[in-house]
Amino acid sequence: MKPSNSLERVLAVLEVFSEERLEWTSEDLMAHLGYSRPTLYRYLKILKDAGLLMSSRNAGVTLGPKVVEMDYLARRSDTLVLSGQPHLKALTARYSCNAMILRWYGNKILCVVSETSARNLVSSYPRGRPMPLGRGAIARSIMAYLPRARLMPLIEQNLDDLRSVGLGVSVEEVRQSMKRVRKAGYAVAFGEVTAGAVGIAAPVLDDRGAPIASICVTITGAQVDGAGIDRIAADVKAVANEISAVRADSDNS
Repeated sequence: MKPSNSLERVLAVLEVFSEERLEWTSEDLMAHLGYSRPTLYRYLKILKDAGLLMSSRNAGVTLGPKVVEMDYLARRSDTLVLSGQPHLKALTARYSCNAMILRWYGNKILCVVSETSARNLVSSYPRGRPMPLGRGAIARSIMAYLPRARLMPLIEQNLDDLRSVGLGVSVEEVRQSMKRVRKAGYAVAFGEVTAGAVGIAAPVLDDRGAPIASICVTITGAQVDGAGIDRIAADVKAVANEISAVRADSDNS
């Protein structure tokens, strides 16, 4: 959908930046966005003056220092970070693992805070890096709780990946796999996102039962057997349920 007003058109400039494309020239922006030169230059000036963009050495633009400032403020104000971090510390004290809280927004999932007690287990998705929707326990813990109208398009868009990890060969088979995740209250994945790691995730729900985040523990596969995974899953699910209950109470107060 094309931007329909000036604010959306300005924000669309920020949306083009990604891990694959960290820097853009004015010419490339005009070609990609379809803006006239005067319009683009006006938007770039607004964004540079706000510190959201800055000029690069290669006559292009990159994200600016205001983004870093806003990230700092987000860490200080995000209620999921503030209320959830003690739970992550408790999980990493109990297991040699990474423990994360990941937010769901739009069609993206990204880590907002993490703790680790594992020496050699490295997360492939640190704070701020969007995660794939077709792989991993985190994505399934979120997708399983989405209403059908929102879930089905996501399954269709990510069907190749979902097939590759054994969730089914058709959209309906994958949907049935998601129903089983929802019934269990958590998802488990083996090496789908980070090689050699087991991911165990459960959703954080709002007061209407909609998923807003996920709690996940990743642990080296050699450290756990089936019984160990069951214990971690119970702890992760309990943490997710507790945070969900606290959020529901605050939303209704």
